Order: sequence, then structure tokens, then C-alpha cells
Amino acid sequence: MTSIIPVHRPPVMLWIESVLDLRMLPNPFLSFLSLCSNGDSLIMAFPKPFTLSLVSVAMFLLHAVASGIKIPSTLDGPFEPVTVPFDANLRGNAVDLPESDPRVQRRVKGFEPEQISVSLSSHDDSVWISWITGESQIGYNIKPLDPKTVLSVVRYGNLRYPLIHEATGYSLVYSQLYPFEGLQNYTSGIIHHVRLTGLKPSTLYYYRCGDPSLPAMSKIYSFRTMPVSHPRSYPDKIAVVGDLGLTYNTTTTISHLIRNKPDLVLLVGDVTYANLYLTNGTGSDCYSCSFPQTPIHETYQPRWDYWGRFMQNLISKVPIMVVEGNHEIEAQAGSQTFSAYSSRFAFPSEESGSSSTFYYSFNVGGIHFVMLGAYIAYNRSGDQYKWLERDLAIVDRSITPWLVAAWHPPWYSSYRAHYREVECMRVAMEELLYSYGVDIVFNGHVHAYERSNRVYNYTLDPCGPVYITVGDGGNREKMAIKHADDPGNCPDPLTTPDQYIGGFCATNFTSGPAAGKFCWDRQPEYSALRESSFGHGILEVKNETWALWTWYRNQDSYSEVGDQIYIVRQPSVCPVCQQIRTSWFAAS
Repeated sequence: MTSIIPVHRPPVMLWIESVLDLRMLPNPFLSFLSLCSNGDSLIMAFPKPFTLSLVSVAMFLLHAVASGIKIPSTLDGPFEPVTVPFDANLRGNAVDLPESDPRVQRRVKGFEPEQISVSLSSHDDSVWISWITGESQIGYNIKPLDPKTVLSVVRYGNLRYPLIHEATGYSLVYSQLYPFEGLQNYTSGIIHHVRLTGLKPSTLYYYRCGDPSLPAMSKIYSFRTMPVSHPRSYPDKIAVVGDLGLTYNTTTTISHLIRNKPDLVLLVGDVTYANLYLTNGTGSDCYSCSFPQTPIHETYQPRWDYWGRFMQNLISKVPIMVVEGNHEIEAQAGSQTFSAYSSRFAFPSEESGSSSTFYYSFNVGGIHFVMLGAYIAYNRSGDQYKWLERDLAIVDRSITPWLVAAWHPPWYSSYRAHYREVECMRVAMEELLYSYGVDIVFNGHVHAYERSNRVYNYTLDPCGPVYITVGDGGNREKMAIKHADDPGNCPDPLTTPDQYIGGFCATNFTSGPAAGKFCWDRQPEYSALRESSFGHGILEVKNETWALWTWYRNQDSYSEVGDQIYIVRQPSVCPVCQQIRTSWFAAS
């Protein structure tokens, strides 16, 4: 099918040519505008969707030029590595909000709902509503609440009054137990999860949650469903954050994020940092430094409740999708781990064919998101890898052209902190993700910002993903400042593997600029931009091939753009399940 575009050099084109230097536009769009400026009509020998996309992108660029903005794209890359110098004067101390702060205190009575949140199911016709009723307990003689005593009900509809639909779900409590003298135990309030189904895409819904029989119902909240899965259907803005915690820096990050009015929040691990505390509520910026003699790594679980109360203002309206980080491990009696993480959030695991809260997938308009677990088996014979193979194999790129992956610890980071820490995960999974043409990867863990050039197996590759580390949400641990390529900062390879993950795969590079070495002696080619600063990112997918990524840094009391780039897909150059290329710069 062809698209016929009548052209009569309208006044708007004459105006554009008079006020813009069209030489600033990339050649394809300059040629497109030139064609549109000649003749009485133009028969474009392109499919209609392609023509519409080209027009759309041209308009984006024209708007940017008219505003005096030159936003680069990945088509301009690969870029020369840039390091923004660290300026300690612009960063405040990372101090946790105290329990006396009104924003973290319990304000409801009895079994009224609190810590209300929305999360997505695997498709646009369903969401999860979660909340907590009843008070948590911490002490030496705790008695868990009975989930059966309170119903899990959500009433919802397109109108505020009446809420004509009703859904029920399930409830649970979890405990954090320590079999050591002097350590306090914890049991949560009753956690409720209710799945709403049969929803319409891109639609505003109102809802109340709770138990109408007590009565103990929340006030009325609202959320908007995601756009339908379609190659030209996308949410306006997706916020991406990592390593949040609950500090005064966190409050600035969330304030700036809310100001950007996102449709969805992606949190790539390390939620509350409750494990920087003893069970008596004493905290530290460095647990192992301050409490080296504890018989087990303690946590102060009320920090989870504080976090849920603080975040409710945002995530009761805007869906949040979370993947686990190392600070969610939280070991306890019976070798149990990740109890708070797996209990407090709802995950579309079952809907996406996963048997775990650590890995799952979901669609948001024309984007397919894959959330992966770095703290569960990822080897090729394991359940996660087999699930990932199945999930990627059924992704229809004609419906969801964008493929975005996220997990907590980064594969490509040039900072000394956590340098090559999960090399075994990269060795196991990178080829699979590359072969299916993953476009963007989001990570946290390293408390700084870093964006890569397109890379595969440490080699610049136009078909590799763009890796973006956003572990700069504001937590109380120290900011990552040192780079592995700075003199004297390259870590001992034997110290790099994560103790919980295990395995050792990070050996010296065998070829390329760092041949025979464990670290580069300059900022690596794959690292396009790095900066040690708190902040958050916003992803705006424009069409099937163009997406705008913006990173906002937190400086003093205002939000400032620190990085901005168009990420451009090239499906004609990088087909799905492409043949794996041999790297000239590979680690053994």
C-alpha cells in the first residue's frame, strides 16, 4: 500500500524554511522535507505506517530545532566517552527520614487500608491493587494477624459514583524471624492483592479498596490503564529509578519524578534499605562497617511500612513495577530470603508464565518489558533461562516493536563499585538477549548514572542494547565516585563476585584495548556518559523506532536535565534472532 501526500508548498513550509536551518536535520529527514516541497503531489513508495512514522519523527526534530535544542540520537554514535566531574557541593548528605516524619507515620485507624499501590498485569486489560490493613508488630513476643479476618475487596468503575464493579483477591502476612537472643522479630499487617480484569486500555478508573463489611474502605483513588498493545500506541512517559531508599534525597527524586507526570514507574531494585538497620532500629550507612559482629544480617522491617506510606501518594495512582535487588535478600530463620519483597508487591508472574516473583514480563502499549532476577539461578539449564527463552520466542515485534529488559546489577559499568560483579550472568544470558534484539537495558546497584553506547560482549555494536544504569535514586549508602579505570582503582578480580550470587567468570580481557588486563586504563569505549549524582530517568517512546531518554539530576532543590538522547531502533539492520557476531574484544 502506498501513501499519497498532496503538496502545494503551503505557508507553513515557507515559514519553516524561513526560521530553521534545515541543514541541522539528519539527511533522511532533510530529503523527506525537500521532496515534500516540490511538485503538486508526492506519491511515496513506502508503506503507510512507515510514512506516518517518518512524518512523526520529522515533526519531533523540527520542534527540537525550532526550540533551539539539538538532541543527539544513537544514529550519531558511538560517542566518545564523557565523564562529568563530581561536584560534592551540589549533593546533600544521604540521611534517612526518621520515624517521626509525618510522611511515614500510620494515619489510618483499625483495619482501614494504607500503603495502597497499583501494579500492572501482563496485558493492558488488567491491573493489581495492593494494600495493607492492621498494624505490624516488632518485638520479642509477636502474634501474627489472621488474614481471614479481613476481606480483600476492590470496588471500581469509570465513574467516581457509583463504583459498579467489584473484585476480590487474596491476603497474607509475612514474618521476619531471628533465632538469636536479643534480636526482635517482626510480623506484617495483612497484605491484600486483588486483580482487576476486563479493563479497557487508556481508560481512567476510580476505585476503593478494603473490607466493606467492617466497614473499612479507603477513600476513592484513580488510575489509568496502559495503551493497547500496538506498534503506534505508547504511554507518554515511563519513569525509571533505582536504589531509592527513603532519604531526604529520595524525597527530592520522587518530587521531581511526580513533576514529570509519568504513566508508569519502573523500580530496578533496592527498595527500602531496611537491611542497613539492626532490629532495634539503629541504622548505618555501612552495615558491615558498623555491625561486623552480628550473628545474622539484621533488618528493621518497619522501614518497609515507612516506605509504603511515603510512596502511596504516587503509586496509588501511577502503577509501579519492581524487580528485586540485593538489599531485598533479607535472610532470616529457616534460610528464608526476600520475604518482604515477594509479599508486599503484586507481580504478573503467573500471567506471564513465570513461577517466580524474581522474573516476569508485561506489555505496555508497543513495548514488551522483561524483568530478570540476578539473585536466582540464571544458568542455561535453570528455570529462569528456560522461561526467558519461551517468553522472547512469543514476542511479536509487529505488535510490540520495543523490547526492554531490566534487572538490578549492571553488566556494563565502569565504576569501581560492583565492577564486573555479575559477569557470570552476562556470560549466561547476553547472547540470548542480543539474538532477540533487546533495545534497552535498565539497571541499578551502582549509585551513579551511566549510559552506554550500543554494545555486545564488550564490543561496540550497532545492534547491541543501550545499557542505562540509574542506581542514583537517593539511598543512604555512599555515592559511587571512583572509576575502575582510574589509576589504582582496578579491583582484585577475586574480590568482584557477589557473595550471594557466587561464581567466578570475570577474567582478564583477551584482546582489544584492554588485552591482558582486568580493567581499562581509560574510560571504556562502551561507556558514553557517566556522572555521580542522584536523579531519575524518563523514557518517552515516540513510535516504532524512536524513543527519547532523559535523565534528570537532583541538584540542590530543582530538577535539571543531565542527559538526553533519542534511542533509535534499526530493525532493517538488526533483525530479530540475528546471527551472533564474533567479538574482537571478548573476555575469556
